[in-house]
Amino acid sequence: MNDSSISKINPHSAGIDIGTEYIFIGIEDKEVVSFPTFTHSYIKAIDYIKQNNITSVAMEATGVYWFALYDMIEQAGIDVCLVNGREVKNVPGRKSDVEDCQWIQQLHSFGLLRPCFIPDDITRQLRTYTRLRQDHLSLSTQHIQHMQKSLDLMNVKLHNVISQITGVSGMRVLKAIIAGNHNPIKLIGLCEKSILKKKKDLVMSSLYGNFRNDYIFSLKQAVDAYEFYQQKVAECDKEIQALLDFVTKDIPTPPDLKPPKRIRHNVPQVDNLHEKLMKLTGGKDPSQITGLTDKTLMELIGEVGTDLSRWKTEKHFTSWLCLAPGKHQSGKKNKKKNKKGHTKAGQIFRNAAYSLTKSNYTAIGQFYHRMRAKKGSVVAIKATARKIAILFYNIMTKGIEFVEKGVLAYQQKVKEQQLKRLQKQARQLGLKLMPMNP
Repeated sequence: MNDSSISKINPHSAGIDIGTEYIFIGIEDKEVVSFPTFTHSYIKAIDYIKQNNITSVAMEATGVYWFALYDMIEQAGIDVCLVNGREVKNVPGRKSDVEDCQWIQQLHSFGLLRPCFIPDDITRQLRTYTRLRQDHLSLSTQHIQHMQKSLDLMNVKLHNVISQITGVSGMRVLKAIIAGNHNPIKLIGLCEKSILKKKKDLVMSSLYGNFRNDYIFSLKQAVDAYEFYQQKVAECDKEIQALLDFVTKDIPTPPDLKPPKRIRHNVPQVDNLHEKLMKLTGGKDPSQITGLTDKTLMELIGEVGTDLSRWKTEKHFTSWLCLAPGKHQSGKKNKKKNKKGHTKAGQIFRNAAYSLTKSNYTAIGQFYHRMRAKKGSVVAIKATARKIAILFYNIMTKGIEFVEKGVLAYQQKVKEQQLKRLQKQARQLGLKLMPMNP
């Protein structure tokens, strides 16, 4: 790189490479120094940076190691540029940690590093709670599978008969089996009336089994573990409620709020969740988008916040989510190139798209089925997730009215395309389309 050909944007800059045991700091025209990754060593590192009149620091986002140092440098009043390690292109010969920090400093001094998205403190707190909540739910799901395995070992087919083994009726029966009640007549009396009314005989047949002690023990372990993680989910919900109460206490309730959509599974136990989320978004309601609910909206706010001006356009947003279709052009050939990596926010949109795979009565659901017929389910999920993300971005930046008009225009466009295709097929067969009599 020729230093004289490009002007420096950050002349008083430093580069930091973070490891598990040491951090390496590179400053122009100075030897690289290292500090252990202890908190008191970070304080000395920040003092060293200040002594050299550094005003801006660039560092790679390495695992979770950067969090503490990032916060401490930011609190010291020094600008921090956190960058994705994939985007730092190492020149030949720069392989060690020591030379990496010098290379980061050089790139940053010329403004060639693109900073990562770092949300505000409130968003980061909400992100911590929602991610922990989702982790606990994932772990509890594993123990549901353990319950089902234990029941299969006993040849008790209750989980094949009722929709949710962890519902009120299912848990009553499981705990009764663990307590030693193996009489199907007594066990069926623990089920809800709605179940007995529709499939009493089927449930009765499913409750006969081979109740060995080791199988019952494994069932007890699975039930205890499931309830443990459910308790942890409830604790996360309490922290989320306390945070939302604190943040929204002085924000007036937006007028004309639409009623919240029903959440089918893992409902957050947060009082007036919909109202609190609407206060955060200023009355903008992305939960009205097909596939999204207050639960997914809460998780999305925890990932991207409520101010999406960080992304200039919807294309920038979907690219950051790793949902944009990439292309690589070589000569006259365009070869598709899948972008590596996933983001937590992008996965939320993918899950929302997956929930629409059986939907045939919504515009987005119909879009998924058309894409699946052309490209397959994997591409269809990603394309549908991208469409939902675009609607989310437009609501948060332009409002619900803009999106509703866009959906209506899209439905009209699809209808016109279908009519045009039918007319073409009719001409090829020598036929003519005639409108039906009203």
